[in-house]
This record gives sequence, structure tokens and C-alpha cells, in this order.
Amino acid sequence: MNGPKLVAGVDSSTQSTKVLVIDADSGETVREGRAPHPDGTEVDPEHWWQALLSATSGGLLDGVEAIGVGGQQHGMVALDEDGNVVRPALLWNDNRSAGSAADLVEELGGKAAWADAVGSVPVSSFTVSKLRWMAEHEPESASRTSEVLLPHDWLNARLLGGSSPEVRRGSATTDRGDASGTGYWSPRTGEYRPDLVQLALGHEIGLPRVLAADAVAGTTEGGVVVSAGTGDNMAAALGLGIGLGDIVVSLGTSGTVFAVHDQPSNDGSGIVAGFADATGRFLPLIATLNAARVLTTTANLLGTDFAGLDRLALASVPGAHGLSLLPYLDGERTPNLPAATGTLSGLTRANTTPEDLARAAVEGMLCGLADGIDALVSQGLEPGRVLLIGGAARSAAVQQVAPDVFGVPVAVPAPGEYVALGAARQAASTLAGNGKADAVRSTAYDVVHEPAQGDHGAEIRASYRTLRETMHPGS
Repeated sequence: MNGPKLVAGVDSSTQSTKVLVIDADSGETVREGRAPHPDGTEVDPEHWWQALLSATSGGLLDGVEAIGVGGQQHGMVALDEDGNVVRPALLWNDNRSAGSAADLVEELGGKAAWADAVGSVPVSSFTVSKLRWMAEHEPESASRTSEVLLPHDWLNARLLGGSSPEVRRGSATTDRGDASGTGYWSPRTGEYRPDLVQLALGHEIGLPRVLAADAVAGTTEGGVVVSAGTGDNMAAALGLGIGLGDIVVSLGTSGTVFAVHDQPSNDGSGIVAGFADATGRFLPLIATLNAARVLTTTANLLGTDFAGLDRLALASVPGAHGLSLLPYLDGERTPNLPAATGTLSGLTRANTTPEDLARAAVEGMLCGLADGIDALVSQGLEPGRVLLIGGAARSAAVQQVAPDVFGVPVAVPAPGEYVALGAARQAASTLAGNGKADAVRSTAYDVVHEPAQGDHGAEIRASYRTLRETMHPGS
């Protein structure tokens, strides 16, 4: 009797490698493993490979027929002509290239020119910005660079290369989702912009071939099919099973708002990154700097923990008796206010209470993310519901307030490793050859909240907008 058809999904994130082995027919997780990555904003890619080996040790991949890799977006893996790594990979969170990004924007003719060229305006996280930084600050490394891969591209190449650490020139592949975060591949045309690579680095380089969503990247020495793979946000969208009308709000240390769209985005303001997804559609995305940290910081101020903050916020009322928080505790990216600070407004003797401050923190954090939803709506999206994920999504106060602030129903998926699950779904669909990443069963949502009756949400948003405009006119 044949056993279950097993597929594996890999989430190679900034902090760790996580691997899920899934029964492709039932959707059940059969086995899982994980291993840490070194801390920092640059890392030798070999650490990712060793973490993958560690996470899959002890027979974790026994019986697996296909594997997919979801990797952290944007990271720059520079290779020499022999396929060896030139320097430690610069990760998305390495901000030393902020000035390089600004220079590139100006040199091409401004934000609108970049949005028209590749759907996004470069910031420090984008690969193209890191290429310019290397050209300016490490010219020897830049001159040795003959090919540039993304983290998931490099891991796929290692999976297919057997014991060899070198990547054979011209053999590497990527997918349209991850390629769209480089700053030199256009989701609208589906083609690279070599001129933008030349602008950034000063010379031509090899780039990985972009595979279709259901394409096979290759087969390992052990006969395991390797799917195209994708970037982490694209894999999370697959793992969540989102469709048109769904907007994902991720409440991690920072915040992310993204959605599937059937048309490419072109936001000349630079707020919306016009990524592609891993299915042939598009994934406009907004990143904010202030999400769950707003809540943990407020909890520390009040001498309590996350659960205590939750209880305090629920003991207050919508609008926190007039207290409003502009939560730019770490500056802000959406809107682009890197030097901004947080502002607490409307203080009175009556509302200077732990309960109202806790409520204002929850409402302020969610209003900041609602700005991201507004930016997506400006790109033609029509939100039907919000899927709330990340650590802070489990907060009862967040779940109660979010539908009112967002103005649409909010679904809370069960906690899960959605990047790894999405990578497994891609592997399953590649193995099945059907081009649909639904071979693993759809995600179940264990909590759904509807907006409350009344105008509470509109009033909260109005107070927030007034405060934001007062502190940062035109934002």
C-alpha cells in the first residue's frame, strides 16, 4: 500500500530556517524542523545552507517528493565568475544603502520614473540599492561580481548542486515574485531591466532565469523535485490562500499590508511596492515600522505585560475618551517620515489612565496600518476582508478594534508557519503539474469579527488623521 504523498516547504527567514513536511492530500503537517541563523544584517549564505541541513537532519525529508523554498526578500548574494560568494550577503534590513537608494531615485528622474520602470521605488531594502552601495564602498567586490542571486535563488541552486558550494554560471533560477523585489525586474513587462543594473553597479552581470509559477527548477541528486520557490511575502500569500478582495495585515515587530491584485501597481509616491505574486498575479505591499512594538512599549510603560495591556485596553471605550496616539515610535515608512516621533494627544485629567492609554496604543497602531490599507485602495483594490496575522493578532483588544478601524470584516487565521506552508503548497502544485498552489487544503480561519454598529471606527480614524496632519502636514 502506498504511503502519503509528502512535500516540504522551507521558510529561510532573517532569523531562522523552518521546514514543514506536509501530506499533500490531507494538508496535515507530518514533521517539522528548525534551526537558527546568525544575528545581523549581513551573513555568509553558507549559514543558510547549514541551517537547512540542521533543520532537516534525522530523516525529516524521508519520503519527500518535492520541496519549495520561500526566502527573505531583497537580499543580495553576489557571486564571482566561478560561482563563489564574493562577500557576505546584504540582507533586506541592512540600512546602509539608504543614501544609495535616494541617489538612484534621483538619477533615473524621480519616484514616478522608477514606479513606471519596475512598479516600485527603491528604498534601502531593495537589491538594486545594495548593488549601488557595493559599487561605491567596495569597488573591488563589485568588480568581481559577475552574477547576483536572491537568498531563495541561492538555496535552490545549492539544493540542485549536490555537494558543490559553487553555483554554475547561468544555472540559477528565480520566480517572478522574488524578482519583483530587486528593483530591476518589471512585473508589468515580465522582464529584467539590465540598464538599471548597469546604473547601480556600473557593469553588466548575469541574473537568474525567471520561472513560471508551476515550473520545475530541477531535481536533487536524491530525486526530489525542486519548485521555483519565491519570496517570503509571496509564500505567505500562498500559505494563507488569499484571493482577490483579501488584504493581509501582519502585526509583527513592524507591520506589513499586502493583497493579491489582478493588475500591476504603479504608485509614483513610492508608498506601495508593486510586487508580483507567486501565481501570475500581483502583490502590492506596504511596510510600516510600527506595529507590535507599539503595544509592547506601551505595556512596559504601564508596568504590565502583553496580556495585561490587552485587559486594560478592553476596559476602556472606543476613542479612549479622546486620547489619541500617533505611534511613530521608530519614525515611519508609511507615510515616509523616518525622523518622526510618537505623539500622544488629547490628554485630560479624566483620560490619563492606564486603560485609556492602552486603548489609545491599540487604536493608534491599527490606524497606522489602516493608512496602508488606504494606500492599497488607491491602487484600485476593493477590500472585502482583512486577514490578521502575526503575534499581536492574537490580542482580544486588537481583534475587537480592528474591524471598526479597518471598516471591513477581520478574519484571524490559526497561528501557523505560513511562509513554509505556502512553499509546500507551491511544491505540491509543481509535483501535481496543475499550476495551482491549492494542492494542500485551504487555510481555516478560527475567528471572524464584523465591524460594530455605529461610527466609532470613523471617529477614531478622523481623530488620528487630524493628529497626523497637525504633526506632519501633507503626510
